[in-house]
Amino acid sequence: MPRAGLSAEVVVAEAARLVDEHGPGALTLAGLAQRFGVAQPSLYKHVGGLADLHGRLAVLAATDLASRLRTAAVGRAGADATAAVARAYRDYARRHPGRYGYLLRPRPDDDAHTRASGEVLEVLLGVLAGYGISGAPDAVDAARFVRSVLHGFVSLETGGGFAMDRSVDDSFERLVGSLDRALTTWPGQPRPPAGRLAG
Repeated sequence: MPRAGLSAEVVVAEAARLVDEHGPGALTLAGLAQRFGVAQPSLYKHVGGLADLHGRLAVLAATDLASRLRTAAVGRAGADATAAVARAYRDYARRHPGRYGYLLRPRPDDDAHTRASGEVLEVLLGVLAGYGISGAPDAVDAARFVRSVLHGFVSLETGGGFAMDRSVDDSFERLVGSLDRALTTWPGQPRPPAGRLAG
């Protein structure tokens, strides 16, 4: 790619592909420059160094995940919304294992990352509202519950932790059903009104 074709967005997109292929530990400015066929100093015109690049990848991952979860949830409620969001979450982790790891990197002083992470939470809260779960502390606890269950499963799956002779897809669908049952019977919450949509 000619040097004139570089931009911050192009550099970050290629870095995202690199970490998905080889993991975040493989990301170096020298390696990235080599993929573009340019000298390493050329990248500094577009990103502020490796730390800046990691930060941009964290924002990208949160933004992408939020978009996919929101698309999955729109027009759905209750069990349908939970299943759609859970499947979208798993699909993102499987397709983008390198980027997924950036979702677990806290960046409290990064406003862009805070906003992007807030969009993920907003989708989850919309799904929970369909079960009548809202407000603190109930929605906070339920959101943490959902995220912990999904993250635990996809982390084991992408890390090769499921070796028993049983379809992982079938196990995941049972997990999704169990999530719905848990949210339907969340302590102290009324049943959701009929027809209420998430998203």
